Amino acid sequence: MPGTGNRGSYQQFNDDDYDNDKGNGQSQDSFDEIDDDVVPVESNGNAARGGDIRGNIPPKRFSKTCVKNVFTVLLIFIYLVLTAVAIFLAYQTISDFLNKLSQPVMSVSYKEVDSFPPPGIALFPGNAQLLSCKHHYHDYIPPIVDPGTPQEQDCEMTEVTYFGPFTDQKQKRAVVVRGPSDVKNRELIFMQFSQNETQEDFSAISYMLFAKYSDLIESANKSEFMRDCERNYSMWTFSGGFRTWVKMSLAKTSGRNKEAVEFRQESGVVKFNDKRPEADQKDQLFFVVFEWRDLYIQEIRLIVTANPWSSVGILCAVFMALFKAANFAKLTITWIIKMRKRHLRHKARELNPVS
Repeated sequence: MPGTGNRGSYQQFNDDDYDNDKGNGQSQDSFDEIDDDVVPVESNGNAARGGDIRGNIPPKRFSKTCVKNVFTVLLIFIYLVLTAVAIFLAYQTISDFLNKLSQPVMSVSYKEVDSFPPPGIALFPGNAQLLSCKHHYHDYIPPIVDPGTPQEQDCEMTEVTYFGPFTDQKQKRAVVVRGPSDVKNRELIFMQFSQNETQEDFSAISYMLFAKYSDLIESANKSEFMRDCERNYSMWTFSGGFRTWVKMSLAKTSGRNKEAVEFRQESGVVKFNDKRPEADQKDQLFFVVFEWRDLYIQEIRLIVTANPWSSVGILCAVFMALFKAANFAKLTITWIIKMRKRHLRHKARELNPVS
């Protein structure tokens, strides 16, 4: 029958194909490398053709590889950003440390005392004459008797002549008075000077304050000591025809290498009502009062706020972050190369049966 002949011919064809496959060294096992879950199955249970298999596999693998690559690139970008932030933080930390190291902050405190070491009050009267120097207490100055005439004195003083530090050719004469010390009882010193009429439009007497009067007395070279004082301390003046009230305050500054003492002052001026006869008013009078302002010594300390240990700790953390970022980048590159090789092997396996 025709159907039987055809059936025999089909069986013979399949046997020949199978023999040819065996002769070529290929078997059905060569296709086992293809996963069953990626082989589409038709509704009648028959497997789809090879062309359909090759057409359906690549999109799935492409999508997975694309997601992995995007995720990897995103991680690399995040770590690059973190690395840049770490580098900026290290630079900022070093800059702040150097800035704080070069610019210390000032810490101000006040120390209460009952008395001060007697300061030195150096006056430069020039042609003026010292008429009186008296110690008083409790801000009380008695009325002046016979102004313009010499009065009793109870001040300790010494006279020094020297050449100034800035004008070596000019000799100066300084009358150095031992200043007040009993700040609790409000001790003050009242001095009176007289100067003959001059051709100048304005007349004033200069003065200078330094830390301790005893330093001058104990100095072996008083002239050199006064030169150093004039080089390091400020000069002030008080005018004729007025009473100048000078209230002193002391500030000690502790720096990195040495301590410095600075006098600060507040001065008030009151006009003198000259009641002398007109003939005696040709001699101009000067009045000055020196007193401590309060019981406190202002202590200023220069503090370096830069802490090297905290900066070192921050830098260590930053360098650890950089090391971790470099290690991650190395592992990422190794992983990418490995995934690339695996992808090439899978691709070669897929193309091998077709070839």
